[in-house]
Formats: sequence, C-alpha cells, structure tokens
Amino acid sequence: MFTKALALLALVILPVWAQAAIPIQHWMHASGARVYLVESPSIPMLDVQVDLDGGSRRDPAAQAGLASVTADLLTAGVAAQGTAPALDENQLSEAWADLGASFGASASGERFSLSLRSLTRPDLLQRAVALAARQLAAPAWPDAVWQRDRARMLAAWQEAQTQPATHAGRAFARAVYGDHPYGRETTPPTLAAIDTAAMQAFYRRHVAACRAQVVLVGATDRAGAERIVAQLMAAIAPHGCETLPAVPDVAPLAAAVEQRIPFDAAQAQVLVGQPGMARNDPDFFPLFVGNYILGGGGFVSRLTTEVREKRGLSYSVYSYFAPGLQAGAFQLGLTTRPDQAEQALAVAREVVQRFVVDGPTEAELQAAKAFLVNGFALRIDSNRKLLDNVANIAWYGLPLDYLDGWTAQVQRVSTADIRRAFQRVLQPQRMVTVVLGAR
Repeated sequence: MFTKALALLALVILPVWAQAAIPIQHWMHASGARVYLVESPSIPMLDVQVDLDGGSRRDPAAQAGLASVTADLLTAGVAAQGTAPALDENQLSEAWADLGASFGASASGERFSLSLRSLTRPDLLQRAVALAARQLAAPAWPDAVWQRDRARMLAAWQEAQTQPATHAGRAFARAVYGDHPYGRETTPPTLAAIDTAAMQAFYRRHVAACRAQVVLVGATDRAGAERIVAQLMAAIAPHGCETLPAVPDVAPLAAAVEQRIPFDAAQAQVLVGQPGMARNDPDFFPLFVGNYILGGGGFVSRLTTEVREKRGLSYSVYSYFAPGLQAGAFQLGLTTRPDQAEQALAVAREVVQRFVVDGPTEAELQAAKAFLVNGFALRIDSNRKLLDNVANIAWYGLPLDYLDGWTAQVQRVSTADIRRAFQRVLQPQRMVTVVLGAR
C-alpha cells in the first residue's frame, strides 16, 4: 500500500515553486556536513540526497570504475550489528519494500551520491532513516555478489564493443580529455584490479561526514532535518577526513585532432568537440542560451535546420556543454549514412563556425528565451527535480537564491553576450573530430 502511495506522490507536481521564491535554508552540522533544506509540506514525502567528492574522477587510473562498483555493492547487504542480524541483498530489498521507501547509491563523474526517499508518517520515516544509517555504517561487501556483478559487467562490456557509438565515444573522450580523470574508461583489466577490499578502502576514504553535502526537500522542518542528518552522519563520522588531492584542470587542445575510424555499420558516427566550460564560468548563461539555439533546442536548432531540414543528412543532430568542477566537453554529434558522413561533417562545422563568428539573430534569441523562461516551472515541478537543483546549487557553490533569479539571468542574455562567450570558449579550427564508419 505504501509503495503504491509513494509512487503516486512522486507524480504530484509542485506549482507553488513556479510562483514564489524558493527558500533554501543552509547550515553546518556539528559533523562538518553542509546541510540544505527546502520545506515542502504539501505532500507527506521527504527526499534526502548526500553528495560527496567520490565520483569516478577519484578512481585510481588502474582501477577505473571503482567508484561506480563501490556504490553498486553498497546496497548489496548489511553486516550484523549488535542484536540486529545481517541482511543479504534480497532481505535488504524486502525491508525497504515493507517500508514503502527507497535507498540507493550511485557515482557520477564527480559525486558519490546517496539517496533516501520516504513518506513522512513518523513511524515509517524513523524506521527508514534508521535502516539507511545502518546500511551506511555496516555495508556487507559480499564478495560473491561482486564476482557475479563483475561477470555481468564484463559481458556488457563485450556486447558494447559491437556498437559503433561505443568506439566513437571512446575515441572522442580520449582525444578531448587526454590523461585527465574525466576521460578514464572502465575496461576488463581495471575491473579485474578491483576487489571488495579496494571498495571498502575507497568508501572509508571518500564517504566521510566532514565532507558531506546533505540536501533535504519535503515535509520536514529544520528540527526534523537536524535529527535525520545527525543519524545519517553518525554512521559515517568514524571514517575520518583525509585530505584529497586536487584534481587538475582539463588541458586545452594544442591543435586540431582528426580521426577516421573504419567500422562496418549501417550508420556513420560523427563527433566534434573540445574541452568546454566549467560550471562556474561567468558566461554560463550566454553559453547555455546560445547552445540551445545552436544545437540544444532539438528541431528548432540551427544544426537541425541546416543538417536535417535543408539537406536531409541526418535524422538528429545535437550539441551540448557538459560543465563540471573542471571544464567538461563541448560536443556536437550526429549519425548519418556512411556515404554522407563527410558532407554532414562539413555542414555541421560550417554552422558552428558561422555561429561563433556571428552569433544568433535577435529573432532566434527571443524564441529561445521564450521557450526557456516559459518552461522553467517544469525544471522544479516535483520534489525530485527540486532536490536535484538544490544539490547542484550546493555542489557548485551557487547563490542560495539562484533559482529565484534563473529566468532573469536568461532574460539578460544578449546576442552580443552569446557571440563574445562563444568566441572566447570555442575554437572551431582546433577541435577533435571523430568520424567512425564513413565510406
């Protein structure tokens, strides 16, 4: 019953956030964790996310994939604690189902994330927080489950080698990032170098209360949030707080890189790009709005108009920036018939070159602003979306009123801003180009 109720509540939108300021409370917990709270009493549900600097950029080069598999195995069971018996992965899954709640762990490029979702009926929420804390304090790290999961991952890796997009994406990342951790790839040798002892060491080093960022969105007040944070952080406070080494910046490209890769496939893969921008770039909004016009706006983008609509060279073509704590990639991509790959590439390059030199038209900019501003409410219309936004505010050190001023920031962007930002960040004559499967 509670599982069904939780699923229904997850679909409830929160239109109030589109009409009023979003009050984000922020304080430091005694453990050193940074806490961010948005009270949303309209539905009896609470979402909690704990983010830590333990994403794949922290993987040792010889153990690429360590952060991700550590997160996966964290939910595979808990060890016995005092009078509480051990729970294997099936028993743990059943315990969460009985509560109508969920707890998970994941690792992205930068973050090791823990997430808890529960209804806020007091008896349910207390038990859910207690179970989450137990899971954080005493993961079982079952070797048999890791051996099974590693075999599954190796099989998936082998299958992925038959896909042209796998080879194109790997070549592109290698050329854009070089030796930077953003570009590391999980392979059979790196998986073979990982054991449960390595996972435990990684977990204890990176998942520490003093480095945690805790975001809560839902039907709780500050006193309730403080109790939840205290219980969760107590589970990982004994891990200590070892200083982590600085992650280097992504090096700019010294010259253009051209790769033509033979591959027998029905569609050729074309990728073009370079290191782009970090999330704290002062031109984030001009680059964001400009990219919507260039290739992020789907069927209304310049690239789609020129490559698909006018010439029929590809069903879809896109561009995007992937900003992080360091400069993530700017990437343009398309698939096309192998005999049309060079023509499609030439058109796409010409569109980017012209956009960097001239920028958008005023009509394009006004249409982009109208779409982005009118669609802003959909970015924060649920607890989950609001949680993601607040977590990003915390992670990247954005102002607490960032969401309140988002539409104004978009409205302030001018064609001159976009032209200046793109000319500063993109170098069309010094990009990576990967064409796989052309004839």
